[in-house]
Amino acid sequence: MQPRVFAVVTAVLLAVLGLGSVLVTDWTPKSAATAAGTGAQRPGAVPDTAASPAPSPSPTGDPAVWTRSTLRNKLMAEMDATDPGVALADLDRISKDKPYTVRFCHPIAHELGHAAVQRYHQDFQKVISFPHETCAAGYLHGAVEEMLANSKDPQSDILTLCAPANTGPCIHGVGHGIMFVTKQDIPAARALCDKFPSQSRRITCSEGVFMQLFAPDEEDEKAKANLPADKLAAEPLYPCPEQPALYQSACFFYAPTFFLSSHDYANHPEAFPQALQWCLNAQAGGGAQDCSRGAGSRIMKYNLDRPDWAAQQCATPKDTWQRQACTQGLVSYYTVNDTSAGAAGRLCAQITDKQIQGYCRSAGGLSTTLD
Repeated sequence: MQPRVFAVVTAVLLAVLGLGSVLVTDWTPKSAATAAGTGAQRPGAVPDTAASPAPSPSPTGDPAVWTRSTLRNKLMAEMDATDPGVALADLDRISKDKPYTVRFCHPIAHELGHAAVQRYHQDFQKVISFPHETCAAGYLHGAVEEMLANSKDPQSDILTLCAPANTGPCIHGVGHGIMFVTKQDIPAARALCDKFPSQSRRITCSEGVFMQLFAPDEEDEKAKANLPADKLAAEPLYPCPEQPALYQSACFFYAPTFFLSSHDYANHPEAFPQALQWCLNAQAGGGAQDCSRGAGSRIMKYNLDRPDWAAQQCATPKDTWQRQACTQGLVSYYTVNDTSAGAAGRLCAQITDKQIQGYCRSAGGLSTTLD
C-alpha cells in the first residue's frame, strides 16, 4: 500500500480544487419507511426531498430553506434560459450563503455538466469555457461523465479529453466517467485508469472511480445495490482491501461516504462518530487512517453550517492518531469549499475543543498556538 503517495497527490488535488457504528457493520440501506419510523430528524437538519413542505420565499424569491430538488430545479431553469455560467454563479452564491446546501451542491453541479454537454452537442471546449470550480468542480465532473458515456472510443478518449492541461479535477472527472463506461465494474475501471502514463494521474483517476462507486450523486440507491450484501458482511470495507496497493488509499478514503448514507446520517447524527469507529475495521489492512481522514472530510461536508459540532465528532475516538486524521479531513474539505485566504484559520478559530483546534491549526499549516 502506498498511503504516502496518495496523501501527497490528494493534497495537490485539494489545492487545485480549492478540492459506523461501534458494532454495526451492516451497510444495507434503510428503506424510506424504516428511516421515517426509527428516528427524528436532527435539530436544524435540512429536508432533502421533493415531498417536504415548501417554505415561505424570501424577498428575493428564494425559499427560506433549500432542498436538493428546489435548488436543482431553479438552476436547471436558469441554465435553460441563459447559460451554464449564470447557473453556476448562482450555485456558488447560494452554497456560500447557505452552507448546508454543500450537502447536495456537488451532485447538482454534476447534473448541470451533463445537461451542458447535451445542450452544446458534445462541444467539450465550449462546455468547459464557463467558470466551473464551484462545488468542488462538480460541473466539470458531470461534463466529463457525459462525454465518456457518449464516446464511441472511450479507451482512447479518456487519455485525450483533458489534454493538454490534464488538470487534476478533469482527470478525477474521467474516473467518474469510467464508472459509467464500465457499468461500475471495478477491475475494468482500474484497467482504464492504468492507461494513464503517470502514477499520480492513475491515482487521481481512481479517486473519481471510488467516489462514483460509493456516492455516485451522494444518494444513488442503484449504486448501493451494486455492493453485494454478502461481501459487505464478510468484509465491511469491501472492496478496498482487495484493491492493488496503488489504489487502496483512495478506496478507503471514500468508503465512509457510503457508510454514512447507508446509516441515514441526515436524521441520525450518531452515524458520524459511528463511522469513525467503523473505520477501525481497516486497521488490519492499513487503511484506517485513510478511512478516518475520509470520515472527517464527509463530517465537514455534511455539517458546514456547524463547524464546531463537526469538530466535536473528531474528538470522539479514543486514539490520538484517529482524532488527528479526522481533523485533517475536516480541514481538507473546509478549504475545498472555501478557497479564500485564511480559510483554515477561520475554521480553527471556531473550534472550542483545544486539542482538536491544535490539530486543525497543524493540518492547516498554521502555528499550533493562537498567539
